[in-house]
Amino acid sequence: MSPIEKASSLTARKGQNKITALTAYDFPTARLIDEVGIDLILVGDSLGMVVLGFPDTTHVTMAHMCHHTAAVARAKPSALILGDMPIHSYDSPALAVENAQRLHDAGAEAVKLEGGMEQIPKISAILQAGIPVIGHIGMLPQQILSEGAYRKKGRTAESAQKLLADAQALSAAGVCAIVLESVIPDVAATITAAISVPTIGIGCGENTCDGEVAVITDLLGSYPWFVPPFAKPEANLATTIRQAVAAYKRRVQHT
Repeated sequence: MSPIEKASSLTARKGQNKITALTAYDFPTARLIDEVGIDLILVGDSLGMVVLGFPDTTHVTMAHMCHHTAAVARAKPSALILGDMPIHSYDSPALAVENAQRLHDAGAEAVKLEGGMEQIPKISAILQAGIPVIGHIGMLPQQILSEGAYRKKGRTAESAQKLLADAQALSAAGVCAIVLESVIPDVAATITAAISVPTIGIGCGENTCDGEVAVITDLLGSYPWFVPPFAKPEANLATTIRQAVAAYKRRVQHT
């Protein structure tokens, strides 16, 4: 299936079975995720924090994103591979197209960029280049330095209306889905009901969106130093890893 066909298939899931999405940053994780049948694999700029040890996503570069996208693509997953466009990689429409093409060449079948209607010229340019786009509104991690903290969005009537307007504009522009991050649940549900493309939530409550995306380290419990309040770990790999390493150390030192 071509990237455009995969993106269209994702859009057609609106109102049907919930879309499942997880981040992956390397070959083995992408392969394991795909073997289970996850719909979408996001090579997120969250890798800056959970893989590279940066304090936030603003340190992530195009070189980082292309490197990790290529690793995921080598797994040849059936899932749609979505590559995050890092901060300042889409400051203009021309730059957005150039960097979307770099991610596409690395193996991304669609790209995601943060922001609402102000990003329409860039989204339109990328779409005209033949690369599917997924939007991202609500809490925008790339704006952490200007906002100063990660905050829930949609708390006021004005901000809720702005989110709805942004979602409608992105949908009209031709994105195949929209990520809603840390949006008040009832606002997320309102947006989901109001637009024709799927919403994929993270930190938006349960059953408010057409699907959900999670950071793989949150799901696996492999990054214990920071766990978002909305995370729902299904494993505790940090403890398992520590125990395995301790067992290895004992075996080596006592044989």
